[in-house]
Amino acid sequence: EAEVIPGVNSKKNQMCFDWGPGEMLVCETSFSKKEKSEMVPSCPFIYIIRKDVDVYSQILRKLFNESHGIFLGLQRIDEELTGKSRKSQIAVAVGLRNDCRVSQGLLYPLVSILSAMELIWNLCEILFIEVAPAGHLLLHLLDWVRLHVCEVDSLSADVLGSENPSNHGSFWNLVTILVLQGRLDEARQMLSKEADASPASAGICRIMGDLMRTMPILSPGNTQTLTELELKWQHWHEECERYLQDSTFATNPHLESLLKIMLGDEAALLEQKELLSNWYHFLVTRLLYSNPTVKPIDLHYYAQSSLDLFLGGESSPEPLDNILLAAFEFDIHQVIKECSIALSNWWFVAHLTDLLDHCKLLQSHNLYFGSNMREFLLLEYASGLFAHPSLWQLGVDYFDYCPKLGRVSLELHIERIPLNTEQKALKVLRICEQRQMTEQVRSICKILAMKAVRNNRLGSALSWSIRAKDAAFATLVSDRFLRDYCERGCFSDLDLIDNLGPAMMLSDRLTFLGKYREFHHMYGEKRFADAASLLLSLMTSRIAPRSFWMTLLTDALPLLEQKQVIFSAEQTYELMQCLEDLTSRRPVRGESDIQQLQDEDIETTKVEMLRLALARNLARAIIREGSLEGS
Repeated sequence: EAEVIPGVNSKKNQMCFDWGPGEMLVCETSFSKKEKSEMVPSCPFIYIIRKDVDVYSQILRKLFNESHGIFLGLQRIDEELTGKSRKSQIAVAVGLRNDCRVSQGLLYPLVSILSAMELIWNLCEILFIEVAPAGHLLLHLLDWVRLHVCEVDSLSADVLGSENPSNHGSFWNLVTILVLQGRLDEARQMLSKEADASPASAGICRIMGDLMRTMPILSPGNTQTLTELELKWQHWHEECERYLQDSTFATNPHLESLLKIMLGDEAALLEQKELLSNWYHFLVTRLLYSNPTVKPIDLHYYAQSSLDLFLGGESSPEPLDNILLAAFEFDIHQVIKECSIALSNWWFVAHLTDLLDHCKLLQSHNLYFGSNMREFLLLEYASGLFAHPSLWQLGVDYFDYCPKLGRVSLELHIERIPLNTEQKALKVLRICEQRQMTEQVRSICKILAMKAVRNNRLGSALSWSIRAKDAAFATLVSDRFLRDYCERGCFSDLDLIDNLGPAMMLSDRLTFLGKYREFHHMYGEKRFADAASLLLSLMTSRIAPRSFWMTLLTDALPLLEQKQVIFSAEQTYELMQCLEDLTSRRPVRGESDIQQLQDEDIETTKVEMLRLALARNLARAIIREGSLEGS
């Protein structure tokens, strides 16, 4: 279907477009289709054309949610059901006939398109799933027409609510509609009101009532054979013919018209076009009064001829007409094709195809690119749902039940979901984790970690990087923690750092961060010997970044100044070696500004203090260790 964009002249200038997952960007180029012209775009705008715009309708949202629950229920039906019992129980489980009926009342003003979808769905249930035999088929079609031509009920209430129903302006219209729909018991009741109000016509009303009462039709509990029914119907039809030949109802044109309808007279039926309102109502009425035991194989002939007679060459068939014709022809794939063309979204064809597939009616139809029709349509529908900010959650379940391409499609679509809030991100993450989508989990966690870093929420950033098992990003965040510590003298997010557990092994820097925090715990608990050993091991194992060595050596100063000797002579030598390694590898600076000179003075002072403290501690440690050996 062509989309007209206001202000864009595709005949004058060449168009440029680019496809996206759920939309297309369109703009005019500077290239004109004429040979000599100025290279200036006449429409300097970029247009966004969305597909599946129906997903943005608040009205349709309830329908999408309801049908999603029904879809899941259908997938979970016991696989042991087989044959006819399987098909009937699936049809009952789906229950979309009633669901659509409820939805129709809720979804105004889209009632016309929804009514059309309900009309097609119900007909497909009758023809493809219930597969009623001759005789019973007509009963189902009558129910189908009555379900979708509801004006008669409001008209009946209007007529019966008046003081004198038989004198109401729409009385005979009501009786005629009841006869057209095969509601003969109700029509008889209306005729009894006419007989009461007009004694002169009471006799012919009684005769008409008897004809209506005695019309043979196959009822659900009737055990008579089709042959018996056809014989009785033929006798009844001949009786009606005699009344017409005898001009029994000539004095009452309304009753005579009803008799002609009951004889299946096509001209009399076509006179009631306005009351029939559509050709498929005409079809069912025509069958009721001319061939009530019609066989399924003959339906297409009657449907096509009814359409031609009803339109009378005055108009062309509408898309809905073509869909219904394909159904009466029992061509499932043509029904799906016509619906795909005519309807504005994939909701209907996806669910209809899924139902037919579960009834084993589409098994022989595989598409050339590796997916069957059911899966292809479900993928298209789910892709449309992913264009909506919240309905994408429904799309996940549809992808789950596409065994061939569902997983790949879900991975591609879920990566494009904008993670506007952390709550939404957690929802997406949970979906990915439930399906072991490792790469997507890593990607989402990394995105959230980067957002947290940009907002200076280091604790959250570290948590996401650990969840993503991203060692490089965990190292970057750990460095930020250490830099903040150097600047402020304390750690933020202590709860997280204190409870890293095995996660600290993700990267060396994260391990150092956890161990360094453990050193502070030991020092606070006055476990000086353990704290000193840990501090030294962080340096000698080279797990601590060299840029942090001066901070570690400075942390050693209070331990070196304790009354009790904490560092042994050997440990002191190791600390001295670390200090010398640090100072000997310090880069030679050129001309520096005042701030740099001041920083260098501070560093020099620290080094001198450390050397003095280390020398004094070494002396104390040697004396202490010598005394212990002597004793």
